[in-house]
Amino acid sequence: MDVSLGQTAFDGPLSQRLSAVAQQGPVLYWLGQAGFVLDIAGRRIVIDPYLSDSLAEKYRGTPRPHIRMMAPPIAPGELQSVDLVLCTHSHTDHMDPGTLPRLLKANPAARLIAPRAVRMQALERSGIDESRLLSINAGEALELFPELKITATQAAHEKLDTDQAGNHKFLGYLLSSPFGRIWHSGDCIPFDGLVGEVAALKPDLALLPVNGRRPELTENGIAGNFFLEEAVDIARSIGAKAMIAHHYGLFDFNTADPEAIDSVARNSAAPCVARAREAIAFELVTF
Repeated sequence: MDVSLGQTAFDGPLSQRLSAVAQQGPVLYWLGQAGFVLDIAGRRIVIDPYLSDSLAEKYRGTPRPHIRMMAPPIAPGELQSVDLVLCTHSHTDHMDPGTLPRLLKANPAARLIAPRAVRMQALERSGIDESRLLSINAGEALELFPELKITATQAAHEKLDTDQAGNHKFLGYLLSSPFGRIWHSGDCIPFDGLVGEVAALKPDLALLPVNGRRPELTENGIAGNFFLEEAVDIARSIGAKAMIAHHYGLFDFNTADPEAIDSVARNSAAPCVARAREAIAFELVTF
């Protein structure tokens, strides 16, 4: 099976673009940072949505005030027909107390999936009843709907970190359906065993952060991610035919150069590389 990654620009707000019923897909829309809306197998999945100014409020008046470089493309309550919300870890730009309660209130049937190691943070920040939370650890899988399976993978942000019970605090997610396989790595850097673990899941498309890492940020508690070249190499090594580069353009102290991403995208055929952008519908086509 081969795949291609289509990109269709659209006018108007994302809330108008999203239909009342999830498409068979896979079709993806970028929410900024590591956030995506994904329609797959007739279900709507939201991954790592940061659609508020929680961090600007938290860090106001500090050396890194976390002022948004891009406005949220949609309000949490405007995201409709959501079946699942996935959080890869507990950092606020991935598990946001300013987004999750409103998003989950607007979608009362939706459930939240989060790492078991940060289960309590997920409950506190989402405000949902415990019955709506599904906790998971690396190597485990959930099959909640026909034709859709979600498998958790290890992630190292910048290290593999577990709780006392051995549950991973950082995860990636492989979403598998007859319409394609999509891997969101979560925040991650290369580590021993990563390629083998993910290659065995046979992803078609990889969603990878490319903001890199710097000692001065790491030393101040801001863990880094793949550099762009590392992300492309990982995507190639796991056998993904396409990659979307993300986790840039939100905070000026921790971003990546869009022109550099576009340059790599123009010159990479295996995998095909695209830069996550607003007002673009990314469609994974298998043939």
